[in-house]
Amino acid sequence: MIDRRRFTLSAAALALTPQLRALAATAAPLITAKEIARIDHDRILRAANEYLPQPPITLTASHSPRSTGGPHDYFSEGDYWWPDPKNPGGPYIRRDGLSNPQNFNDHREALIRLSLHVPALTAAWLLTKDTRYAKHAALHLRAWFLDPATKMNPNLQYAQAIFGVSPGRGTGIIDTLHLIEVTRAMRHIEKANVLTPAEIQGLHEWFAQYLDWMSTSKNGIEEELAKNNHGTCWVAQAAAFAVYTGNQDAIALCRKRFKENLMPDQLAPNGSFPLELARTKPYSYSLFDLDVTAILCQLISTNDGSANDLWQFALPNGNRYRKAVDFMFPFIQEKSKWPYPKDVEYFDDMPNRQPSLLFAGLAYSEPKFIALWRTLPPDPKTAEIIRNFPVRQPLLWITTM
Repeated sequence: MIDRRRFTLSAAALALTPQLRALAATAAPLITAKEIARIDHDRILRAANEYLPQPPITLTASHSPRSTGGPHDYFSEGDYWWPDPKNPGGPYIRRDGLSNPQNFNDHREALIRLSLHVPALTAAWLLTKDTRYAKHAALHLRAWFLDPATKMNPNLQYAQAIFGVSPGRGTGIIDTLHLIEVTRAMRHIEKANVLTPAEIQGLHEWFAQYLDWMSTSKNGIEEELAKNNHGTCWVAQAAAFAVYTGNQDAIALCRKRFKENLMPDQLAPNGSFPLELARTKPYSYSLFDLDVTAILCQLISTNDGSANDLWQFALPNGNRYRKAVDFMFPFIQEKSKWPYPKDVEYFDDMPNRQPSLLFAGLAYSEPKFIALWRTLPPDPKTAEIIRNFPVRQPLLWITTM
């Protein structure tokens, strides 16, 4: 519950001057890290205790004969590509929204496993200060990014390949979206004294190399220029890795992409994402783009009413990110109101505890966003939904660095 004074202040701050927004920022937040820790306490420890005895599994544990890369190269296949019944053995054809279960998925599953284990273990360390959790998170980080025998090469040259069409595509860069929360966890783990200075430097170097590959390779440039959720995911990843490595030039580029490309290219006057509504999974892709954009704002917005306050940035027509949250809010609150076609798969498995509601609720001091966030399930069960749900440990995001 909030009192009338704080509610009035938050509403005014949304609509009026930077001075009022600055005043609103001095009010108590609608939810704190301490409260999130209380809400998620049992959930975090249950997951972390399950993960403690499990060893790291990196991409060197499996290999596809269809990959043209080596044992340390990440490989995946395009989800919606299938054998052509009219041309058996020939190039695959696309069936949008329908995932081919026969495609090689081991590396993606290993990466998602990393993104589940390391943040949960880190959150458990934040809760308890028990170094067992931090040490086990560090074990995963060494295996994935430092150990010459098991580490991943810092590129996605062979991601989302298509049989008979391409050995790897720019769209595959979306697969490392799950490293965003891993880098968030790593910033906390560095304070746990479970990594040596040389190891911390090695982790920073890996992500600096990967960010450079994302920014200069043919596949990376192609994905950066994508106009739908793929473009959003490139910018969010680049922002996360730039924040982790301290790359201010890349952070500035990400803010520029948000203002000059993501918002004008994707956001309609009514707050919808038309490029996502045109897909065969319009509900899930709209939620996905909403979440990833919020993650981006959470990472690099200055939240001070300045030119780099992405939450308050407005296009010439007045459109801003807030409008996207307002558009989706009633359909998250009551999915039966969704006026567009239902997703061809997994429509009943959504919504979940969308991070956009939490981050936007705090940024805009909007009680209804936080209230709805509290009611939603925090852990999706379907693999397809987990893949499009990259923030699972809000404690890592709200706890002060």
